[in-house]
Amino acid sequence: MRVAIAGAGLAGLSCAKYLTDVGYTPIVLESRDVLGGLVAAWQDADGDWYETGLHVFFGAYPNMLQLLKELEIEDRLQWKKHTMIFNQPEKPGTYSRFDFPDLPAPLNGIVAILRNNDMLTWGEKIQLAKGLVPAMLRGQKYVEQTDKYTFSEWLKLQGVSEDVQQDIFIAASKSLNFINPDEISATVLLTALSRFLQQKDGSKMAFLDGSPPERLCQPMVDYITKRGGEVRLNAPLKEILLNPDGTVKGFAIRGLNGAADYVETADLYVSATSVDVLKELLPTPWKQMEYFQQLDGLEGVPVINIQLWFDRKLTDIDQLLFSRSPLLSVYADMSNTCCEYADPDRSMLELVLAPAQDWIHKSDEEILQVTLAELEKLFPQHFGGDNPAQLRKYHVVKTPRSVYTATPGRQQYRPSQASPISNFYLSGSYTMQPYLGSMEGAVLSGKLTAQAISSSASKASQTSTPKTNTQPATNAATV
Repeated sequence: MRVAIAGAGLAGLSCAKYLTDVGYTPIVLESRDVLGGLVAAWQDADGDWYETGLHVFFGAYPNMLQLLKELEIEDRLQWKKHTMIFNQPEKPGTYSRFDFPDLPAPLNGIVAILRNNDMLTWGEKIQLAKGLVPAMLRGQKYVEQTDKYTFSEWLKLQGVSEDVQQDIFIAASKSLNFINPDEISATVLLTALSRFLQQKDGSKMAFLDGSPPERLCQPMVDYITKRGGEVRLNAPLKEILLNPDGTVKGFAIRGLNGAADYVETADLYVSATSVDVLKELLPTPWKQMEYFQQLDGLEGVPVINIQLWFDRKLTDIDQLLFSRSPLLSVYADMSNTCCEYADPDRSMLELVLAPAQDWIHKSDEEILQVTLAELEKLFPQHFGGDNPAQLRKYHVVKTPRSVYTATPGRQQYRPSQASPISNFYLSGSYTMQPYLGSMEGAVLSGKLTAQAISSSASKASQTSTPKTNTQPATNAATV
């Protein structure tokens, strides 16, 4: 059976990969000329890569790690020392570390917190433990019930002070969903913290050894095409065409560069686009269905990624850094963390500007200047004096609609992968799965979509009466 999939991000490619494993023939249609979706990257005139975002892999990403194993590219992850490093704004140019010892979870996380005396007093450590330990013990069901609170509200209910929020959780919140703790759903941070703390290597981080399109996405394409599937770039979905009964007749694809539009037909269809794109493409008859109406409660969050090439080394730290800046989220010196970008003499910093809603429409030059002003605080030793570091070049990549904005109450709007339309499915990290808006969530959503398709076909083969998906499929987040 042929399955047409709109979108060659991690969700679409993951879905296609797992469909080939069970005998389907996927045709992946990507609107742009590059793979990856939210992990896309491009090469400039110098051959240097600039990326959509700063992408970090965690030990608590079981589906991503399993996918890499199945593709035989596990060695492309460069694992870092198990630590979390925060800048100290009150002491410019210095860092505070949470070093995780080689102990079982959650003991290793507890020891890491207890050993840190730069950011947390003993009283604050006790406050933090009182808040987090019950959430870990109560399990995922309790965590999902906290979606009615912002994380700030939930912390206050646990008696955790504003200082602890400022010290740790602003950085964590912005790194997970690009918004602040007083905006983000408590479910998001508690889910992440639970998985990071309950697994020994859950919070251990790795960087890909090169650009995501080449080192992660292309192996998936090779896997898919080797088994009879197809991945087609420059094939933007223009319209979802319907049969008289409301099922999908085909995907109308817009012809580019003077080429004519055409219709891609298949047995089944998957939208692996962002939720914002999907809402624009919904056929009018579908907009009256409750399943599709709930998508109105979801929209992507704006994100800005900026990469800066300097004439000297600014830091030798080989790890993700939490800036604790009001403007910047996380950053890394990619000349240290990634072998593709390695340079022993010069730094290439990659930084995430968040929250970005006030900056997404600003010029690249304005974004550059405000970023450099923040860097002067982070690296005062390199930007003062008679010989300050010189910027060689830079790239700014704006994503007006990235992962869904995880404010309180969003969980109820997240759809299952199986829709009420018998031959139409959804895939993407915004769909219902327990890893929220992340690379892990995108990969898992693709796997769940493939499972839903395979399960539906299996049920259909056991009965002579064609059956429409009238009930949302349960998945790992709801069972």
